[in-house]
Amino acid sequence: MGSLPKMYRVRQRLYDQRVEDIPARVAQEMAKVLPEDLGGQDIALAVGSRGIANIATIVAAVVAEVKRRQGKPFVFPAMGSHGGATPEGQAAILRDYGITEATVGCPIRATMEVVEMGRTPSGFPVYLDRNAAQASGIIVINRVKKHTDFEGRHGSGLLKMLTIGMGKKAQAELVHSYGTWGLRHLIPEIARVHLQRSPILAGLAILENGYRQTADLVGVAPQDFEETDARLLEREKATAPRLPFDQLDALILDEMGKNISGTGMETWVLGRLMIRGEPEPTRPNIHLVVVLDLTEESHGNAAGLGLANFTTERLLAKVNWEDTWTNVFTSTFLERARVPLRFPTDRAAVEAIPKAIRWKPASELRIVHARNTLHLEVLEISEALWEEAQANPNLEVDPRPFELEFDEEGRLLPVCLE
Repeated sequence: MGSLPKMYRVRQRLYDQRVEDIPARVAQEMAKVLPEDLGGQDIALAVGSRGIANIATIVAAVVAEVKRRQGKPFVFPAMGSHGGATPEGQAAILRDYGITEATVGCPIRATMEVVEMGRTPSGFPVYLDRNAAQASGIIVINRVKKHTDFEGRHGSGLLKMLTIGMGKKAQAELVHSYGTWGLRHLIPEIARVHLQRSPILAGLAILENGYRQTADLVGVAPQDFEETDARLLEREKATAPRLPFDQLDALILDEMGKNISGTGMETWVLGRLMIRGEPEPTRPNIHLVVVLDLTEESHGNAAGLGLANFTTERLLAKVNWEDTWTNVFTSTFLERARVPLRFPTDRAAVEAIPKAIRWKPASELRIVHARNTLHLEVLEISEALWEEAQANPNLEVDPRPFELEFDEEGRLLPVCLE
């Protein structure tokens, strides 16, 4: 394989704080924000479409705490247009994450119907999932992290779940129709109306570490949603995993998917937003992004595929275009759904890298091979990055060089995370 550089395996040291006993921690946090007796009331648990570590365990623990207080919990999919914007599709996403009546101990009630809870000061309607609106209380469960579309005081967290998640496709379409302005300004504005008029009982904010483990769980009272959401976002920004190199010729990703990021590939890891009028991140600077496969958990939703330059027939064969279009039209960010240059095999896509960067010999190509943008603890790097990696105290470099390997069908062997 003379056209490609030699590679080295590196292990990255990432933020590793971890919650050891999730049910015990959930009990501790819920005790801070839930009343002692829920008096047989229906309590709705808002759960989203993201692949959150230990989410089924977390939800089951919240269900147990509600039942302990004589409440009657049920889970509802707090999702915008994901799952094809159908109740069945959204319930299937929860099922893929291990959230079923049998595993979490309460019913799953999915609908796309909403009720209007009021209007914002600027006149925008505020929608809420019909099942949740009929409950006596709502517990909002979500991970806090940077939003894939913009930089702001609030990202993807409790406020976003209140707005785009609990308001279903109707609210998602309204907010996204105003682009990143809508995300920055309407999410907090709509969330404030929910906190005043909807039966919001509590929140449970989740933080993850660099190894995709639960780093922290924080119970949040309704009056503290806005401040806590912003504070935890700053903490997440400071600890989020990233690539250890700012300048790359190519990033090869084994997979993309909705369980990895809302955009399939994390925009801040790629250094690409691809939204008109929104400034691009200053780092990293990656010339080519090559993505090889789509996760099964995505159910064919390939929104975000346009962030890549090269892809494969194997990935495209898995795409459910109707679901992808639904998601993309809701977001309004059409550029992200463009189909990259397509290649018949992984081998063809990877071997096209030196053909596209002809001004460098193969030995000088700065290439990183990663499982996906969520799992960055183990990477394969090209020989041109060797010295830089050796000088980085957060990288442990295996000194044994190797060549990228492909199977008989031309599939690249994925990065082993062990």
